[in-house]
Amino acid sequence: MLNSLNSVAQMVMVDLKGLYTVRMPGRTYYYAWRGGPRITAPYGTPEFHAEFAEAHRPYSGYDTKKFGAWVTLYKASEEYAQLANSTKRVWNPWLDEAKSRFGKLSMRLFDQPSIRVDIKKWREKWRDRPRAADTAKQVLSRILSFAVSEGGLGSNPCEGIPNLYEADRSDFIWLAEDLTQLSKHASKEVMWAARLAALSGLRQGDLLKLSWTQIGANSIEIKTGKSRRRKTAVVPVMAELRTLLGEITKRATTVLTNADGQPWKGFGSSWNKAMKKAWPNGRNLHFHDLRGTAATNFYRAGLTTREIAEIMAWSEDRVERLIDRYVKRDEILRDRIRRIDEAQKRLTSGG
Repeated sequence: MLNSLNSVAQMVMVDLKGLYTVRMPGRTYYYAWRGGPRITAPYGTPEFHAEFAEAHRPYSGYDTKKFGAWVTLYKASEEYAQLANSTKRVWNPWLDEAKSRFGKLSMRLFDQPSIRVDIKKWREKWRDRPRAADTAKQVLSRILSFAVSEGGLGSNPCEGIPNLYEADRSDFIWLAEDLTQLSKHASKEVMWAARLAALSGLRQGDLLKLSWTQIGANSIEIKTGKSRRRKTAVVPVMAELRTLLGEITKRATTVLTNADGQPWKGFGSSWNKAMKKAWPNGRNLHFHDLRGTAATNFYRAGLTTREIAEIMAWSEDRVERLIDRYVKRDEILRDRIRRIDEAQKRLTSGG
């Protein structure tokens, strides 16, 4: 009977690739791999299998119950690898700061609402430098989001904590010549994203996850914003936007895809490369400035300031300032040009 059980156990063990065995007088030791951890459960038992499998898990060498391990894992992830080098240079010191402050904490604490108080206190160290404080929170949030995606955390407690620095870039928009310049150096997939942003006014994050099912006959409807401030954006599908949607090849459930036809991963890296090629000396335009372009497009299409404000989630004053600068300015210039041309015609005709 004993020999029969041993034979069954040995048959099962054949599937445990890499199992390393050390036989000593009167005793046999098993290791997950040569030089790996020793398996202490009785050979051939379900516990033996479980221990072997646990040792071979991708994160088995890390104490994933502690926050510090997730900083290390994030820096070794594909998500981090796809960041632009410039972003890594900025983020690396903050990754170290986050690990220094929270590294020894249990991940269970990050599922408690009270941790938000600790996060805000930590960020307060840089209150005199609001941008730095917000970068600290952004990096911490990215680590926690990574942990959520890998099953190490239930939710990200950074969500809903407002930024200290509020940069109003509503006065910055992409002009037609800017998009033309970018198109000379960007892939069609990157340009689809840029043009869709300029015509819809949606945020980058919303655009990259926008699915074909969220596009109706007359509008795009998508949940946007963060935490309790989330709202349903209803973007009218005007003729130019409809034409663009017809041009984009349907290759996945998401509207926007990379060159392989897959939902975007690493869009920021591809965007930064295209921007650097288009403007080697730099250009003070960001992807989210395409929202200003969308606002002017909406106004020229006949939408009121209030309607635009509702779509963009901006104040009416902010929309008015943008329209005054870019739309009404053009109208004034065109009127002046018309009057000058008419005056020249009168002089030429002698009238």
